[in-house]
Amino acid sequence: MEKIGFVGLGIMGAPMAGHLLDAGYEVIASDHRGALPAELVGKGLKSVTGHQALAKACDIIILMVPDTPQVADVLFGENSVASGLSKGKLVIDMSSISPIETKEFAKKINALGCDYLDAPVSGGEVGAKAASLTIMVGGEDKPFERARPVFEKMGKNITLVGPNGVGQTTKVANQIVVALTIEAVAEALVFASKAGADPAKVRQALMGGLAASRILEVHGERMYKRTFAPGFRIELHQKDLNLALQGAKALGVSLPNTSMTQELFNSCVANGGAREDHSALVRALERMANFEVGSDAADTKGKAA
Repeated sequence: MEKIGFVGLGIMGAPMAGHLLDAGYEVIASDHRGALPAELVGKGLKSVTGHQALAKACDIIILMVPDTPQVADVLFGENSVASGLSKGKLVIDMSSISPIETKEFAKKINALGCDYLDAPVSGGEVGAKAASLTIMVGGEDKPFERARPVFEKMGKNITLVGPNGVGQTTKVANQIVVALTIEAVAEALVFASKAGADPAKVRQALMGGLAASRILEVHGERMYKRTFAPGFRIELHQKDLNLALQGAKALGVSLPNTSMTQELFNSCVANGGAREDHSALVRALERMANFEVGSDAADTKGKAA
């Protein structure tokens, strides 16, 4: 089995790497940011100092970091992955970043005689822990088939959607759908709850009809239970919608509802919610309604978060 280097052992990355260890892969991390997760070390996770050493030691290098600048730094910054690569290695970026920058990163890695896949994921912390992530891949057929056994340990719906950059474009499209659906669920529950309905029962009823969705199921429950620990942070979804709006401007495409939902995320961030789960978008609507989902409709004063 090929040795796998993994950069980014956060909320998503840690369980993803854990599945690879469980499957028998030798997984190595670069120890540049604090202690490694004890659970992964217990499963056999190894470490080296710096990204260059990681690239030298591994056949496949996976990145799962927050944004485009972090990917650029890991790949091409000081003591970088690129400086440790040799011909035939495979770099897989599973972060959610700029499609335009992704194409440039791929060209630079390809020039070193290595393959590159952009493979962002959807499914959040729940999907990462359950190994049920949707993986949207941009790249060529041969490296995709090489990576497929690795992807299958972390996800279920794995699709090669096109050349480098198209994986990231697909993820941006996914984030538009997710954000707008969260907003729709939030509006519905604020409306129903302030009208005097039990939001838990409303959600249960809606799950049996055409409005049913994974977002209504998971995030609707978060909204009335007030469980806003991430998950997937608002600041990261805000970043993804920025990518959508920047791309739309370059393409001459109007995304009116994406723009509106981004303003709600902006409101949440301005009120200290950047690191809450993206289901906490409901707080922005609650502030406008002066009402918190699940509160007594007869006493609305001061209920909004």
